[in-house]
Order: sequence, then structure tokens, then C-alpha cells
Amino acid sequence: MATVEECEAAMHRLAERLRSPAGGQVRGKVIDRSVSCSLSDLGVTFAGRLRDGEIRDIHRVATPEGQIKLSMTGDDLVALVDGRLNFAKAWASGRLKVDASVFDLLKLRSLL
Repeated sequence: MATVEECEAAMHRLAERLRSPAGGQVRGKVIDRSVSCSLSDLGVTFAGRLRDGEIRDIHRVATPEGQIKLSMTGDDLVALVDGRLNFAKAWASGRLKVDASVFDLLKLRSLL
């Protein structure tokens, strides 16, 4: 079982992974969204701002907030970031829950 510290490190690795040469642009549009990730098994939620192709200002919050809300277990977060869990398959199987507009979901999927 992943620890809170391992999950926080995974969030920072995800932020690093999202950095893109296009400066956070997908098909000419700049992505600027608030995002949170709730870890159901640990009772912890991390939040940040997806801007310029990276997640900035990652911090813990009491409740999920933001335009893009992700929910999963800590182990699944670590596996997703490490590339052992496919975003689309995790979402389709219910291991990853996403509360976002369809447009934001497509942008997020294209970045991951």
C-alpha cells in the first residue's frame, strides 16, 4: 500500500511528466485548470493548478476542489504515474474516477 509521502512524490512526478515542449498547449489552446486528486484509501486529497503543461502549487486540501477532480487509490496513482497503469483502461474499469467536462477529460488524456 502506497504511503501519503509516496503519493505526494507521485503527484510531483506527474507534474514533471506533464511538462511539454508545447508549453501546455493542446491544438493551439493553453490549458489552465484547477485540479485535485483524492486518494480513497488514504483519505487524502492533493490539489494544484494545471497550467503551462504542468501541475503547480501541489498541496493538501480537506475536500476535493477544482475543475478537474480525480479519485483513485494511492497504489493506482503511483502505478499511473510510473506508466504501469493506462489512464483509459483505469478510467473504463472504474479504478480511476474523473469529474470533469468532456473537453477537459480529452485534454487531460492527451497530456497523460
